[in-house]
Amino acid sequence: MNVLTSALTRAMTESDKDLVVLDRESGEWVRHPWAEVHARAENVAERISNGPAGEVGLVGEVTVEFVAALQGAWLAGRAVSILPSPIRGADPAQWAQSTLARFDGIGVTTVCSAGSELALLRDAESSVTLLDLPTVGHAQRSTTFAAVPDDGGYAVLQGTAGSTGTPRTAALRPEAVFSNVSGLLQHIGVDRAVDVGCSWLPVYHDMGLTFLLSGALGGCELWLAPTAAFSASPFRWLSWLSDSRATLTAAPNFAYNVIGKYARRVPEVDLSALRFAINGGEPIDCEGLDRFLTELHRFGLDPRAAAPSYGLAEATCAVSAPDPGTGLLADELWDPVTETVRQHAVLGNPIPGMELRIVAAEEHSGNSGKEIGEVEIRGTSMMSGYLGAETVAPGDWFKTGDIGYLTDGGLVVCGRAKELITVAGRNVFPTEVERVAAQVRGVREGAVVAVGTEPGAPRPGLVIAAEFRGAGEDAARSELISRVASECGVVPADVIFVTPGSLPRTSSGKLRRLEVRSNLEAVRT
Repeated sequence: MNVLTSALTRAMTESDKDLVVLDRESGEWVRHPWAEVHARAENVAERISNGPAGEVGLVGEVTVEFVAALQGAWLAGRAVSILPSPIRGADPAQWAQSTLARFDGIGVTTVCSAGSELALLRDAESSVTLLDLPTVGHAQRSTTFAAVPDDGGYAVLQGTAGSTGTPRTAALRPEAVFSNVSGLLQHIGVDRAVDVGCSWLPVYHDMGLTFLLSGALGGCELWLAPTAAFSASPFRWLSWLSDSRATLTAAPNFAYNVIGKYARRVPEVDLSALRFAINGGEPIDCEGLDRFLTELHRFGLDPRAAAPSYGLAEATCAVSAPDPGTGLLADELWDPVTETVRQHAVLGNPIPGMELRIVAAEEHSGNSGKEIGEVEIRGTSMMSGYLGAETVAPGDWFKTGDIGYLTDGGLVVCGRAKELITVAGRNVFPTEVERVAAQVRGVREGAVVAVGTEPGAPRPGLVIAAEFRGAGEDAARSELISRVASECGVVPADVIFVTPGSLPRTSSGKLRRLEVRSNLEAVRT
């Protein structure tokens, strides 16, 4: 078997800790020893091995059988691709057909699912073999499954975020996944005797999958809740952290922002055990994260637990993270146009096995006094390439498309090169405009998109689309324009308010800025 499967087998069978999964129907946490999870994985592997050749797809909420199916696929020598369940408002039949088509397009021949998702997939026309997870992932096992020898294939077929273009699939070999997870464990200093992980992240996202694998490979106690349970009541996350005595957790920036903003709703919890809380997956709002840390300090949270980090699917997940106990560090950039200081989170240094560099460019650095340019990465966690595209040679520098610079504390990311807005010769990052716009009453936080018009557009400039709820649109629009002009140095050419839930997002919840720009151009012309 390959290095990833072998390491997971060792960790799961030797650990005396449990995988603890939230059952949504009963609302109870159910414990499963890691050795039991591995026995279930062997049952899944046997069933997959008796089926057609090809890769394995997973769809559905996180359950013990779902987790077991990951290792089961790898024991059977197959790569895994995980796709999301249908979101609210989706057409069920169309979702099922689209999901099966996406799987078919990347070589998946067997799909494991359960419940309503499996029923929808079965109603769709497809040649894909469908397996019921509770049936194939049962716990009874009397013999050891003979794992398939390493054939040099892939372990994970990971979809990219797709927030700035067409989604692609990063092909990750077992060595890359193992290197990333083990490097993160080493960087954080995980100790299975004392550390407990807690996550609600979707496992089809690279951060959710890597957090899950970190618990499994570390042999730690790991508490997993379905993402839908968090979405229904975000403050339950804090209760889960308290009940589990979690020392490790991870979430995107919006989760920290929402809880910090409405901290008065926080129940009585004890967060004193938490020592490393990863904030990643999207741009980090220093002010919002600091508010979260300040508000929750009264519940025992150590502000030094904050861990703003950097990663991307092309590197399996993690690229850089702060050392444990560092907390939130912010670096400041002086803007001579608005005569204001902008804060950016410092995202730490590369984890073991990874390297990064900045390829500076004058158009990005300007008068900032910083060597600002595109972030390039390389290392042992890198993908082999995108499916259907050229292979990425080991040791080659990969252009991330992110713009940033280095400080003594590590990497700072300012934004995406593709999303950079240029108005009258001035470069503006959309995240800064969106942060300011979200301060206007009625504008939904995390539901603002700032884009530049297409090159050659009849009315060039900055356009802002925001989900708005409440009365007084005209007054809110005027306030938004004034705030952005004052704090960002650019007067918006147009501000468009839309109904909540209207802005297009990726399956992981990120706003699709380029799609928004295309839609706005169609409306404006």
